[in-house]
Amino acid sequence: MTQRAPILLIDSPSLYFRAYFGIPESAARTGDGQPVNAVRGFLDMLAQLIRTRRPDRMVCALDHDWRPQWRVELLPSYKAHRVAPAGGEVVPDTLSPQVPMILEVLAAVGITVVGAAGYEADDVLGTLSVTQPGPVEVVSGDRDLFQLVDDARGVRLLYVGRGVAKLDDCDDAAVRARYGVPADRYADFAALRGDPSDGLPGVAGVGEKTAARLIDRYGSLDGILAALDDPGAGFAPGLRTKLVAARDYLAVAPKVVRVALDVPLPALTTDLPTAPADPERLLELAERWNLAGSTRRLVDALAGARA
Repeated sequence: MTQRAPILLIDSPSLYFRAYFGIPESAARTGDGQPVNAVRGFLDMLAQLIRTRRPDRMVCALDHDWRPQWRVELLPSYKAHRVAPAGGEVVPDTLSPQVPMILEVLAAVGITVVGAAGYEADDVLGTLSVTQPGPVEVVSGDRDLFQLVDDARGVRLLYVGRGVAKLDDCDDAAVRARYGVPADRYADFAALRGDPSDGLPGVAGVGEKTAARLIDRYGSLDGILAALDDPGAGFAPGLRTKLVAARDYLAVAPKVVRVALDVPLPALTTDLPTAPADPERLLELAERWNLAGSTRRLVDALAGARA
């Protein structure tokens, strides 16, 4: 029996931020001068993904809460440096208006979009990765999603660190080769190493190599913490001191890093359309926002995906 095509799960914020910073505003504007660089770039990325991966199912995940309170309560520094003075996330002024535009185009095309109150897009992707029939391909430039890779279930990460044209198609062996730990230990590894972009301080003096070595030796962060109480566990004195000093942080950081797998999501249709759901609306939006080329490429990709 032929294996079905993977469902393509899209980390929408990751892609539209990348599109925004990758395409100059001057290169993509509406007739009245409004920037649409993020919209155009996002749609072109989707078109290329559909054209090259040939999925028959797709879901675009959204951040309904980019900094969930339950994560902040565990670790107050979580994304704290990205909070705007008036509250909310620091987002470029010319990007914010483009997100609703992206959603309007996706609705006209008929591509499913979903988010959940109190959760980030990562959590939506994680939940879909374990609830949707596999195989699964998650598309993101967020390193935290390496933890979703699961060879047994056929879950892979298409990492866009070098762009959609140069995807890193990652299984567990690829995660091990990149970081020295299996995918199911990535959250522990990230907690040890830290991640300034998310406000995770990590353990002072512990970089990627030391974090991987510790997990390889003790199996997990729980194993590392348990070994701290064993004088014969073999820690270098300086490293033991650093880990002991970070014990309180290490007790909560993995819970912050771990992607939720149990987000309450509505029933949704994952089938990828072969033609726009509302072609007249799509044509209207394309003309209004100067997106004719991008929408045409997306429609052509949909038509060809299952040809």
